[in-house]
Amino acid sequence: MRPSDFVARKMKKILVTGATGQVGSELKVLAPSYSQLDWVFADRTLLDLSKLNIISNVLDEIQPQIIINCAAYTAVDKAESETELADILNHKAVAVLAQWSHSNGCQLVHISTDYVFDGNSNSALSEEAATGPINVYGQTKLAGEQACIRENPNAIILRTSWVYSRFGNNFVKTMSRLMEERDSLNVVNDQIGSPTYAADLAQTILTIIKHPNWQAGIYHYSNEGEISWYEFALAIQEIGGFQCEITGIPSADYPTPARRPKYSLLDKSKITNTFAIEVPEYRESLQKCMK
Repeated sequence: MRPSDFVARKMKKILVTGATGQVGSELKVLAPSYSQLDWVFADRTLLDLSKLNIISNVLDEIQPQIIINCAAYTAVDKAESETELADILNHKAVAVLAQWSHSNGCQLVHISTDYVFDGNSNSALSEEAATGPINVYGQTKLAGEQACIRENPNAIILRTSWVYSRFGNNFVKTMSRLMEERDSLNVVNDQIGSPTYAADLAQTILTIIKHPNWQAGIYHYSNEGEISWYEFALAIQEIGGFQCEITGIPSADYPTPARRPKYSLLDKSKITNTFAIEVPEYRESLQKCMK
């Protein structure tokens, strides 16, 4: 046997679902630096998670040793009217992935959200904090977490918040565009949390996968900082050098079909202690993304 044959046999196959989303796209950027892994990036054409009856068959063909589930229904306001589709993608499909991974000795990392909380806290939320989602998106994501734990107790669930990157649609890209187009903007100033640069989250996932001790359970990850969307917009304005005037307004002045949690800052101490993760400050990561 040639040395290269031995390396190929030892190579772990890693499947990334939702490969064209923000986190999936950032994992694709990092993948060449992790050539010891055999990467499969699955978009809807390869693995359509809305078709529950085919998921296990596709997984049988791919035979991954690690699944990173980045796929989700993330249109928070549309979820209020597309309840069934949101539930299939965020809950029922997760149950199938968890069942298959548990039955096949496959490691599973599942991405969840701060929207599983009701937003009534006034201090950073630990993994043990009581959940209580106030919109359909959060309800379906919590149901997905519960199904994941039930079907595969060995899975890792990563809750994150306010995700942005150079890929897809997100707050940073939308604000940057609007600040170029308009003279003034109103931004909600009474919803508190912390943004997450998808590239940082992708790196964190790979650090966990490389870690010698797989510690199943729920973990929180976002960048450091406690800010409002208004303060986030001001940081984007400053880094981007935009001249647009930005005014902070209460959520009541900007009604949306889905209610948002008022406070969803995540406590990251568990993930930093368990996997020796270093969490960047949000402005540092925002500058990297914008520049």
